[in-house]
Amino acid sequence: MSIPAISGISLGQLAGAVPTTATTSATGAAGATGASGSGFAATLTGAIDSLQQMQSASDAANVGAVTGNLNDIQDATVAAARVQTAVQLASTLRNQAVDAFNEIMRMGS
Repeated sequence: MSIPAISGISLGQLAGAVPTTATTSATGAAGATGASGSGFAATLTGAIDSLQQMQSASDAANVGAVTGNLNDIQDATVAAARVQTAVQLASTLRNQAVDAFNEIMRMGS
């Protein structure tokens, strides 16, 4: 019996399919700043939504495993590993953002 490898999770996969906004050269720097700010917010929102969907899928697989309605226990294991990795990534990004904010606040003092 061969076991397929667990594929890696990148930030792009975590964010899911988030539409990107393209700015033309005619919009200028102010338009680009506004678009990138809202693009970041949309990407962050998409990432959190994707994380919640992954958690729900993992929970459903775990319930299926406990009730005996799951054909392959590997599905539940892989789903749990993906959620764990995604939560660790989200936690690390949050910690880095808080550290950056604190550093900026120290610079202003």
